[in-house]
Amino acid sequence: MIHLDTNFLIDALLPGSAQEAQLVGWLGSGETLGISAIAWGEFLCGPLSPTAEAFARRLFPEAEALERTDAEKAAELFNLTGRRSKSYTDCCIGAVAIRARAPLATSNRDDFAPMVPYGLVLA
Repeated sequence: MIHLDTNFLIDALLPGSAQEAQLVGWLGSGETLGISAIAWGEFLCGPLSPTAEAFARRLFPEAEALERTDAEKAAELFNLTGRRSKSYTDCCIGAVAIRARAPLATSNRDDFAPMVPYGLVLA
């Protein structure tokens, strides 16, 4: 299982992008993909085309909910990684991936790299 961050999903829907190639490769190899409800909500904020939304809905019929333990882990990550402005949402996405024991695919590795020492694995 690999979890996708919002920006990776957005980039993967761009024809010819490196993320599209990676997504196609994972799907072709039978890799299971997941997404947190937080990342899913960010994705739906758009802008996105009806075609992109329909494809993503087929790709992700469900999203992994943010549980209380995830919120607690996200707060811990936020505090351990320097209380970076506007990073709490990323910490929530990272916390869900950690609980799911899923590497996180992101186009913004620098945003998530500070969480790696605390259990996040980047795809």
